[in-house]
Amino acid sequence: MQIAVLPEISALFVLVFARVGTLVMLMPGIGERLILARGRLSLAFFLALLILPMARGAITIPQTPAALGGLLISEILVGLVIGASVRLLMGALQTAGFIVAQTMGLGFAVTVDPTGGLQNPSIANFLSMLGITLILAADLHHLALAAIHESYRLLPPGGFPEIGDVMTLAVKAMTQGFSLAVQISAPFIVFGLLFNLGLGVLARLMPQLQVFFLAIPASILGGMLVLLAAVGVMMGVFLDDLGAFLRQFIGL
Repeated sequence: MQIAVLPEISALFVLVFARVGTLVMLMPGIGERLILARGRLSLAFFLALLILPMARGAITIPQTPAALGGLLISEILVGLVIGASVRLLMGALQTAGFIVAQTMGLGFAVTVDPTGGLQNPSIANFLSMLGITLILAADLHHLALAAIHESYRLLPPGGFPEIGDVMTLAVKAMTQGFSLAVQISAPFIVFGLLFNLGLGVLARLMPQLQVFFLAIPASILGGMLVLLAAVGVMMGVFLDDLGAFLRQFIGL
């Protein structure tokens, strides 16, 4: 290899690493806060080395520093757009966890979310951690890695992403994420409606009964039974939707 080729290879690697590194930092299952940053950076570094020969033909190195800086920023934005859209879909578990916790009467039972460092209901943290575990167990992170490579086909380098396409993808991800959250928490929405309706009827039939003291333990017990019976179906629906969303990027 001639010395004159080295600056071009270095610029290509930086451009590839800008997109791949951003996507790895937001990748479900791998880009979580509890995973060491050095580990994620090392994975992004080696992925960039693997993708570099395949992406070399799609990237044209600008001749001016300003154009090179603009291309670098556009690659980071592409990674943010794709990664954030997947993160919006991952947020369905947190949203569903909030709904489940409020229905069961455990909305006040909060713990620190290890993936984000924020305080969320314990049920939401449980569903989130369970979802991450199942993503790795079901090899959906392999689809995410394939989507990183296919992103050069869907959004080739050379300019800033179209704002219309970005907004369309964001709205689609938000809509699908909220719809998925409602689907996951649907058993608890039905349970909450029937349970509160029954309490209302019981309060009218027996005014002397302290319904509040009966409702809290009964709702927690009933909610735990519903969670035990439906958690498999809930996570199956989540994995199917997330897998279908990732397969859109790789054309399957």
